[in-house]
Amino acid sequence: MALIMNKIAIAALAGQGKRLDNRTLTQYRTPIKVDTMISKTAEGSAKVQIGDTVVLAGVKLSIEKPYNDTADEGGIMVNAELVPLSSPEYESGPPTIKAVELARVTDRGIREAKAVDMKKLCIIPGEKAWFITVDVITLNDAGNLFDAAGLAVLAALKHARFPVVDEKTGAINYKEHTNKELPLIKEPLPITVYKINGKLMVDLTREEEKAYDARLTVASDKDGTISAMQKGGNAPLTINEISQMVDIAVDKARFLREQLKHI
Repeated sequence: MALIMNKIAIAALAGQGKRLDNRTLTQYRTPIKVDTMISKTAEGSAKVQIGDTVVLAGVKLSIEKPYNDTADEGGIMVNAELVPLSSPEYESGPPTIKAVELARVTDRGIREAKAVDMKKLCIIPGEKAWFITVDVITLNDAGNLFDAAGLAVLAALKHARFPVVDEKTGAINYKEHTNKELPLIKEPLPITVYKINGKLMVDLTREEEKAYDARLTVASDKDGTISAMQKGGNAPLTINEISQMVDIAVDKARFLREQLKHI
């Protein structure tokens, strides 16, 4: 009953252009913090905090055999783990639907933007190439994991460095890193815009997320080029609403990307 009443209150406030914490509909929580190189064992890592939401991202590099249909390219994969310490709603075990969606949405924005020059990851066509694995872990889920995860992954990729490789044996020395950066040629950032009672909002809290009707996650690059979109929620979106949501997402991506300049 309390949950239903809270959803009704949130929807009613949204209809008036208000929120429980007195933010505007398109205002992010504070603080917004980005810390990098927080892990000594990862090739790149970042911790992002938006309000009380805290997410970690770590990059690991390995040398693998390329896929047959992309013999001269490396690869990238994003995984997400929603650990119990970040929310009482999460349990240990196989990835949940929410974890899978978080990983796929984050991965898609990077992959479809062709953010990483995969051909530059190739060592020997058909035989050896660098593969990037990015792990996203939630430390505290207070809402808006999509944006926090996207920012953490981008920061981790930007600050990742290749490990040292023995020229004779080809063995990777993960304890030492070179100054060589990943061939990151674009910087897509996902922003999720929500619809509650006809109003469009960003950076929802956990309480607000339980009241949304629809959402649209839009990944865009520095110049506003859109690489991917993912719709969620049961309510439909009009063409006009989608256009407005895209505009908001591109604008807020520029805002969040500014946080990377402070690290």
